[in-house]
Amino acid sequence: MSQSAIQNICAAQAGAEKSFPFDETTEVWKVAGKIFAAVTGDGTKVSVKTPSVEDAQLLIEMGRGEKAPYFHKSWVRVSADIPLDELTDRIEKSYGIIRAALPKKVQATLA
Repeated sequence: MSQSAIQNICAAQAGAEKSFPFDETTEVWKVAGKIFAAVTGDGTKVSVKTPSVEDAQLLIEMGRGEKAPYFHKSWVRVSADIPLDELTDRIEKSYGIIRAALPKKVQATLA
């Protein structure tokens, strides 16, 4: 999988915006100013939010992800080399979790 595949998945989410708040290589995707995905500078891994700390820990124990540095324990960093459907699912779920936490008025403005 390539960084362009990650970009395509992220960009397809309603209201998604790409930025580089940390440095010129770490691509961060946000919805209404809240991060839902962060891509490593080399594009080989992406950090995403999971529903809970337990879900993140399970993915780590299963070898499907690793602890996402600098993020809460409910985040994991997954390889961009996982199957496209799994990568899409991880990013879309992360987006959904972040979007659901936004105020209802903000959610209503998203397509």
